[in-house]
Amino acid sequence: MKLYLDTANIDQIREIADWGVLDGVTTNPSLMAKEKGDYKKILKEICDIVKGPVSGEVISLEKDGMIKEARDLSEISKHVVIKIPCTVNGLKATTVLAKQGIRVNMTLVFSPNQVLLAAKAGASFISPFLGRLDDIGNPGINLVYDGMDILNNYDFNSEMIFASVRHPEHVRQAALAGVHIATVPYKIYKQLIKHPLTDVGIERFLRDWQNR
Repeated sequence: MKLYLDTANIDQIREIADWGVLDGVTTNPSLMAKEKGDYKKILKEICDIVKGPVSGEVISLEKDGMIKEARDLSEISKHVVIKIPCTVNGLKATTVLAKQGIRVNMTLVFSPNQVLLAAKAGASFISPFLGRLDDIGNPGINLVYDGMDILNNYDFNSEMIFASVRHPEHVRQAALAGVHIATVPYKIYKQLIKHPLTDVGIERFLRDWQNR
């Protein structure tokens, strides 16, 4: 499973990239709004660090506006992927962009039917938001299994991104479900590597070595 980082913070991206386990980055308007500086410059810097897929999201809600923004953003780097919401206009824009070789990450996906439509439109990546479904008492993991079955049944080229990760358990669920990618917030990366028994083991080894 590929691991992406869900942030637009350059320091966080550099740190996790240095671990050697980072495959890509996802951003959105909310994450970008937290960072100071020019949107395109930030996106370019992220691409230069990661050298893998980096999602930048369009703001327009209309087909033509989405296409225009997508073409503009795609010129920043070959690594840029265009995030487009799963709407009628989003499907229309994705169909056009896919034929032009511009990769789309269809976002805000909440149902198996949306997964199917996104795949048929030619989205390179499809992002179901699991945490938001869990938040309203609808187990998001069910969408993952249904969505993966749909993609596999028809040999779609789309990759599923397990998005809206709330805790380390979501990462475990994603890996066991065979999801292609999980995009994980910075704080959860830090939680993934921590275990109290690891810390105790290191402390014991060092104590034994010093007392030899």
